[in-house]
Amino acid sequence: MLKTETEKPFDVLAPAGVFVAVALVASGVLGAAQAVTPIPGEVIQLTQFGPALAVGAVALWWPRLARSALAGAGGRAGTLDGYGLLLLATAPLIVALCAGGYGLLTGDARFTGPETLRSPFALIVAAQLIGACAEEIGWRCLLQPLLRRRFGPLTVPIVVGLLWGLWHVPVFGRPPAYAAAFLVATVSISVVMGLALERVRSHRLLLTGGFHALINLGLLLFMDEESGAVAPMALFGASCLLAALLWAWKAPVRIHLR
Repeated sequence: MLKTETEKPFDVLAPAGVFVAVALVASGVLGAAQAVTPIPGEVIQLTQFGPALAVGAVALWWPRLARSALAGAGGRAGTLDGYGLLLLATAPLIVALCAGGYGLLTGDARFTGPETLRSPFALIVAAQLIGACAEEIGWRCLLQPLLRRRFGPLTVPIVVGLLWGLWHVPVFGRPPAYAAAFLVATVSISVVMGLALERVRSHRLLLTGGFHALINLGLLLFMDEESGAVAPMALFGASCLLAALLWAWKAPVRIHLR
């Protein structure tokens, strides 16, 4: 039996809690499953589909609420606006700041040629976009609009970014400074996307998934933050924070007043 949706219209904490719980459990199961499959982690992480499964759980229990939250995920072809394109352009800016800082710090500009990867680069690009969209349909296309009904335009992306960062459980097996820098990165990236989505009403899944995939691909080619070394992750976190501050600085006054 479906849950009736007669409760207060702004009572979104229950579906948000269900989303986070299902995303954590589903991603844990999928991560364990990947360990016994031949799917390379550089191509796609099965854990990325946990948030998409969590969207399904919320949609089963609160169908109208889910439909309303997801309303801006799609859109007609050819209608991307300037803020959406600016969001996509922010991804290579973050990667360039991060890689440039790493090169200045170490004296060695790192670059992994696509031809040296174990899998075809075209496959990696396609899979990274699919995986990023599987994450973003949950975090940015469902959870953020749900919480936005109750909380302000800066509070929501900060909370979503923190939850998103904590969802990356294996990161917290790394040194504390690494994990802290990672959380700075996830919160900052979430603020960038959240402020962009305040002014974007359609194509949210394509835009956030594309932004996310561009970040992942840039890090794959130009950084080695997955090694567990603190410096690359600290530079990534600092670059993301700078981008978030720039977006917040240029945000409309109404955002800062809430």
